[in-house]
Amino acid sequence: MPGSTNDATDITPQADPDDRHGEANSILGTSGVSRDRLDSADSERASRAWWDADAADYHRTHGDFLGVDSAAGEFIWCPEGLHEGDVRLLGDVTGRDVLEVGCGSAPCARWLAGQGARVVGLDLSMGMLTRGVEAMAKGGPRVPLVQAGAESLPFADESFDIVCSAFGAVPFVADSALVMREVARVLRPGGLWVFAVNHPIRWIFPDDPGPKGLTATMPYFDRTPYVEVDDEGRPTYVEHHRTIGDRVRELVAAGLEVRDIVEPDWPEWLDREWGQWSPLRGQIFPGTAIFVSRKPD
Repeated sequence: MPGSTNDATDITPQADPDDRHGEANSILGTSGVSRDRLDSADSERASRAWWDADAADYHRTHGDFLGVDSAAGEFIWCPEGLHEGDVRLLGDVTGRDVLEVGCGSAPCARWLAGQGARVVGLDLSMGMLTRGVEAMAKGGPRVPLVQAGAESLPFADESFDIVCSAFGAVPFVADSALVMREVARVLRPGGLWVFAVNHPIRWIFPDDPGPKGLTATMPYFDRTPYVEVDDEGRPTYVEHHRTIGDRVRELVAAGLEVRDIVEPDWPEWLDREWGQWSPLRGQIFPGTAIFVSRKPD
């Protein structure tokens, strides 16, 4: 899930590193924020370095919520706490071949394996995958993990019945249309592709869970990526923006049918903040969009 640390409207080189990501910022030398176009290679390089460096802090902050160390894993779609066991966006996974793209430490993949699926987890970051191996060593379902990027999936055509992603890969790649084409390639006819991303409407607001985060400051139609940089201007973190329409067009262009766009409500029981997600903002506008699509028979 997203790890951006600063206000996306701040283009000065004086952005303060956020304590939630202190170790990654220290390792990578993050010192400011830029707005610049990045190609696939630069985006992948920054994302691999970031998630390797942030793996410990990320799990320290979010591991319990995501069920990383539970014996069976958990499938939490988003900071709103939507659980696949309740919503069944993937349908019956028993006996199905499933690929999780951007699996991180793979709690979702392990949960799916416990439901009877044959699962492969894929992630760019060895730091995140290593954390998944450590979790599996404690018991419960085990799944194969593959280190690779989402823009070039290392699998044969029509290998999977289902591909899913809970805030993995899609917001961090330069060419998300290519990801959609790659997913369509590895899906079997009739297969599902379901992915969760930060809701595009969030782009226009500062990355702040409090009142400051309720005032629109960025054009919704500005697709210039949010980039954190070191003193030399090298990217240390990147997040790419696409509108709702962009996402739909990418899916359709890949030959997929859009079945649903889920915008989870903020639940009354959840008082937890997750970065920019909070009860205050969640009661006013959506924080997550989950796209449900299908490859035609």
